[in-house]
Amino acid sequence: MRFEITEKDALVIVDAQRDFCPGGSLPVPEGDKVVPVLNDYVRLFRKAGSRIYATRDWHPPNHMSFKEQGGPWPPHCIQGSEGAEFHPDLELPEGTMVISKATSPSKEAYSGFDGTRLAEDLKEKGIKRVFIGGLATDYCVKSTVLDALKHGFETILLLDATLGVNVEPGDSQRAIDEMKRSGASTATLSEIPEQLAELEERDSLEEIEEEALKRAETKKVARLRTRGPYRKALIEAW
Repeated sequence: MRFEITEKDALVIVDAQRDFCPGGSLPVPEGDKVVPVLNDYVRLFRKAGSRIYATRDWHPPNHMSFKEQGGPWPPHCIQGSEGAEFHPDLELPEGTMVISKATSPSKEAYSGFDGTRLAEDLKEKGIKRVFIGGLATDYCVKSTVLDALKHGFETILLLDATLGVNVEPGDSQRAIDEMKRSGASTATLSEIPEQLAELEERDSLEEIEEEALKRAETKKVARLRTRGPYRKALIEAW
């Protein structure tokens, strides 16, 4: 299937946070590998003028999902902590809507729709279709996809931009199968070929223009160089 991104579409990035990546307290194996792919999608959606949302776990220190409170997980994504930050390489543009979830100590919320205004905001913006990727396939991504379908959105899972925990072998594939049975479609970057090609061409042109500007700047500074006691002052002023 081929997709053309429009203003009626939205990209939803699920929980691409430090704690869910290698080095974090609850890492998805190789979870950081989704980040550059998500960045490619971000550039595509920005080019199309589409909305971008980023969900995040935003737990209080005593959240019910933590082992100390009887839950299954080690403490992670605690409000205001370094682990709760988005991955440092994730290129979220200005205007990205950040959706905080699981903010109550007594309530779990895997889905970006659970206890948030995500559905309302999407509908207010006239969004008809959502593309979802992030971490982790078998938990928060799955829950967000299933809830998107329940809210009536056409929903596409970005297969190349999600990875799973796989507590039990095959959990991620079973989650993908469940999402598809529930009505989700799947996509990868290769299924948006025209827009991707245009994006790559534009990026190449920008790199060429940037290099040309650097060369011109170097020549300009060279022309301004002079001899004697004024040289240092001239360079500092420049």
